[in-house]
Amino acid sequence: MTRRAGRTVIEGAYVATVDARDTEHAVGHVVIDGGRITSVGQGPAPAQALEQADVRIDGRGHLLTPGLVNTHHHLYQWLTRGVAQDSILFDWLVALYPSWSRIDAGLVGAGAAGALAVLARSGCTTVGDHHYVFPRGAGDLVGAIVEAAANIGVRVHATRGSMDLGASQGGLPPDFAVETTDAALAASQAAVETYHDPSFDSMVRVAVAPCSPFSVTADLLRESALLARDLGVRLHTHGAETVEEEAFCLERFGATPTRYLEGLGWLGDDVWMAHCVHLDDDAIDRFARTGTGVAHCPSSNARLAAGIAPVADLLRAGVPVGLGVDGAASNESGQLGTEIRQAVLLGRLRAGADSLSVRQALRMATMGGARVLGRERELGSIEPGKLADLALWRIDGVEHAGIADPVASLGLAALPPLSRLIVGGRTVVEDGRLTLADERLIAGSAARASLELAARS
Repeated sequence: MTRRAGRTVIEGAYVATVDARDTEHAVGHVVIDGGRITSVGQGPAPAQALEQADVRIDGRGHLLTPGLVNTHHHLYQWLTRGVAQDSILFDWLVALYPSWSRIDAGLVGAGAAGALAVLARSGCTTVGDHHYVFPRGAGDLVGAIVEAAANIGVRVHATRGSMDLGASQGGLPPDFAVETTDAALAASQAAVETYHDPSFDSMVRVAVAPCSPFSVTADLLRESALLARDLGVRLHTHGAETVEEEAFCLERFGATPTRYLEGLGWLGDDVWMAHCVHLDDDAIDRFARTGTGVAHCPSSNARLAAGIAPVADLLRAGVPVGLGVDGAASNESGQLGTEIRQAVLLGRLRAGADSLSVRQALRMATMGGARVLGRERELGSIEPGKLADLALWRIDGVEHAGIADPVASLGLAALPPLSRLIVGGRTVVEDGRLTLADERLIAGSAARASLELAARS
């Protein structure tokens, strides 16, 4: 087991701080003390820091960035990868709901561990998870996710999702996969009261997260917004993901997804929505004026042929935008680091070669994600006083040596090898391997859980 170092010094790396000025140090240093960053700058670390260092890390040949922040995931879907490979969202959901309705805490824990291991190995230090399927008698699913994150060593924003609009009421999920409105609200409050930690150093935050306009009643959306604000936590849902969703909302509610959600109290600086692919200028303006955040999931949107989100327009308007992997059943890679490159490439396909730079994409993956999750004071940049969540990428190997811009090694090239991932001053990945958990055991457990879930289905 890797102990938490009292003081760690990293020297010699190219440091992309992602601070407000986008400061970068060609040969820089970072000093960590007690889980916080205490010094950042060009050249060697201060002599006193070196003298008192418990751990010294040679960063030569590396790019050092803030730890990546994943703003949207469905960790349990690690167990259902490779299914409905050629489907759009609605057909894909219909194909998978029967399997998902048979999960339990044991299966969720195994799937979450697999997904979290891959996220950590791709540079992710903070994971936003959206879990919304709660079969009767399945056990403490939120608790299983929280435990899995603790075992890997990453921070988790575990949302307590819900669905109460079954097929018999005109919704998309089958009736056996939904809860009652009252039960969902009570369970959401219980999850917040049990697991949410609002402290600066928090490893676990909980948000309230009804699933989507096509799986949740207006009552649950409205009451969830009131509940979350009463409890002082954030709100999360899917929004404007597909043209089919927009057609559903126009037919059923006489409004676009954004206008519908706004009428139920679902725009605000305590809200973030996943996808937001189909936003018109009016919707973007409403997001910008209210500070509503967006979790951009480029690979998943491509996998399900949902479209390309208007990221350049969102950023230009000042909307907080972070990156997300989405569930591994619609992004079998499960890596967050690769979404930086995907965001750049797809953003340019939509809006032109100069519409999205690699530094803008890195900012989305770090500081943008921290803003979306309401943690910009603690996370997302390399600055004194912030939590020591850092990713050290090797860029002097055959795949990256000679690339003119170190940041382009992450934003345009293959994902660089991860030499070290640090969360709160503790190393959780070293030379591409987990330090706190056994990857072979995680892989074996996830494989068995996938087979068991398939058998139940």
